Amino acid sequence: MAEFFDEGGRVSVLTTQGIDRLLTYRAPEGGCWEGAFVEVPLGPRMVMGVVWGPGEQGFDASKLRAVIRVLDVPPMRAEMAEFLTRVGDYTLTPMNFMLRLATRAPGLTNPPSMRKIYRLGHNEPDRKTEARERVLEVLESQAHSAFTLKELAEEAGVTSSVVKGLVKLGAVEEEESPRDLPFPHLDYTAPGKALTGDQAAAAGALRDGVRSGTFGATLLRGVTGSGKTEVYLEAVAECLAQGRQALVLLPEIALTSEFLKRVEERFGAKPAEWHSGVTMTERRRVWRMVAEGGAQMVIGARSALFLPFRDIGLIVVDEEHDNSYKQEDGVLYSARDMSVLRGSINGAQVVLASATPSLETWANAQAGKYNRLDLTSRFGPAVLPEMRTIDMRQEDLPGNRWISPTLATAVRGRIDEGEQALIFLNRRGYAPVTVCRACGHQIGCDHCDARMVEHRFLKRLVCHQCGETKPMPEACPSCEAEGKLAPVGPGVERMAEEVAETFPDARVAVLSSDLFASARALKAQIELIAAGGADIIIGTQIVAKGHNFPKLTLVGVIDADLGLQGSDLRAAERTFQLIRQVAGRAGRGDVSGLALLQTFQPEHPVIRAILSGDEEGFWKAEASERQAAGVPPYGRLAGIVISAPDLDAAMNLGTALARADGPIVQIGAQVFGPAPAPIARIRGRHRVRLLVKAPKTAPLQTALRKWLASVDLRGDIRLSVDIDPQSFY
Repeated sequence: MAEFFDEGGRVSVLTTQGIDRLLTYRAPEGGCWEGAFVEVPLGPRMVMGVVWGPGEQGFDASKLRAVIRVLDVPPMRAEMAEFLTRVGDYTLTPMNFMLRLATRAPGLTNPPSMRKIYRLGHNEPDRKTEARERVLEVLESQAHSAFTLKELAEEAGVTSSVVKGLVKLGAVEEEESPRDLPFPHLDYTAPGKALTGDQAAAAGALRDGVRSGTFGATLLRGVTGSGKTEVYLEAVAECLAQGRQALVLLPEIALTSEFLKRVEERFGAKPAEWHSGVTMTERRRVWRMVAEGGAQMVIGARSALFLPFRDIGLIVVDEEHDNSYKQEDGVLYSARDMSVLRGSINGAQVVLASATPSLETWANAQAGKYNRLDLTSRFGPAVLPEMRTIDMRQEDLPGNRWISPTLATAVRGRIDEGEQALIFLNRRGYAPVTVCRACGHQIGCDHCDARMVEHRFLKRLVCHQCGETKPMPEACPSCEAEGKLAPVGPGVERMAEEVAETFPDARVAVLSSDLFASARALKAQIELIAAGGADIIIGTQIVAKGHNFPKLTLVGVIDADLGLQGSDLRAAERTFQLIRQVAGRAGRGDVSGLALLQTFQPEHPVIRAILSGDEEGFWKAEASERQAAGVPPYGRLAGIVISAPDLDAAMNLGTALARADGPIVQIGAQVFGPAPAPIARIRGRHRVRLLVKAPKTAPLQTALRKWLASVDLRGDIRLSVDIDPQSFY
């Protein structure tokens, strides 16, 4: 039961400001409850905070400032406070950062009020200009969203007068509306699609879990196209029937459009959305309605896990193996792992769905910590694609070409049949390296130790580490020779050139995240492809993330060996997952699919495992290697990154830490390093890494706190801790 504090009583308040401790204030007029969102004075400013508990008693009450007011939003529930505390403890993140993560909605301090919103009208404008077309396109693409005048104008890239002109013509409707309205009711009694035998069995098991009202975690493993979504939507229906809320996490914003349509078909209305493509107005509405119970279901990116659910009963992590569930800046957390934590605190069921699960999830299922449900066949008439390798050692291919004759023949055959082919290469841009043929200089970023990538569509060089761009130079920056700069290796843009030359009559679409200015533009391209608007699709890993292209029957992987290079402990796992996932895009309709993998190492164990489809054999072999090495999921890792403008300062701190490793040694762990990070300089800051390797059951966080307690970060030195790192750059 939350504690109530009478007027004038001492309360501790956690704020979102850069102070890593609770502050004591006097309770406001009328008192306040524990968990209340409040506005408090901090220096000359007024800031938002949460009443966290009783205040400190050891000083004069007359020196205390009073809470200004209690905000008109539902108070933070005890289980949410516990979740934030435990995530902070696990990731070694200060609580003010955790609160900031949980209040990422604008205007929470504003009182409820009316506002003008804009929707699509019923009239066609008498004269269509390019600016008017853009406004109408935005409204049509997000028909269920309400926009303020500023949001609509910014999204369409027009002035507010263009929108007001369309209002006068009746093409856009302007209306007064409360700022935050409940979302439409989802009809959980509506029947779903007819399920196959193993789908029905899996759906029944998930429904039983939700009906129990207790925590449980389940790996829902199903081959691509097996109907995992329909199965877990049955669990959503049961959750809504129990009067509880459901959250479905997706790894990619571009997936939300197709998924929202499926939810609307199933339940008669669209759920709430939470991701970076949602307007600020809508973010505030979602945050409030989730807290009040006015949103039954949320579809979101990883940060949706930190919404203030009133009663969450089901969390689904779709494509749970996806790397994008790991937050790599700010609060460094894994949304997959923290979903399980939140489910355990809230008595909710957690479903981890994937065709190629992470080794961590597979191992937890093997150990009996998670339940496991398997869908072994594709839904309807679709069958899994046949998979073959193309041995590039046997292909006659010029040095500036990457599509083998064997693959080109297969692509031509599919196009002639009116089907689609996918050329997959996990490299953005035109070429990963630009080299001078006169002196050998490779053009690098001025601020990072990384090569700049040519993006010919943009006519610029781009650093994929810091985002720095500059025009493609005419002369070599080193020797100043003109006309000697040459691209080395292919990116998807260069593949597009080769495809256009090889198949001049084909309609070509390129899918790469950096080619689209907005999530809306990316969604539109995906919908165009799904409707048959392209013959050949060229894509990076974004195409592997759950998209359904019914006419796609051939997948050609240009460089199947690409991910096997380097020393990343997850290289084999990620290559296996990525190629199996992208191959799974083929043959999801009535025509059987084929996946062709171009490789110089057809005998490599990972390539052989991909071809054989023996996933259990692959996981067992991979698990055995990891267990022998004592690395995740059979050991623990923590990455420490020290960065500074001066390399010596960063290296000296790293060396001092490595020498003072007593707390780490005491738990049976080891410190490796310091050493320059693989990308040793980003945005002008030198980066030094240490890696801590510990036994599975070691109290790693406790040891890290003791170890790092003596660190004095003077000047411009920064230190970050990454528990369970997923990348080692």
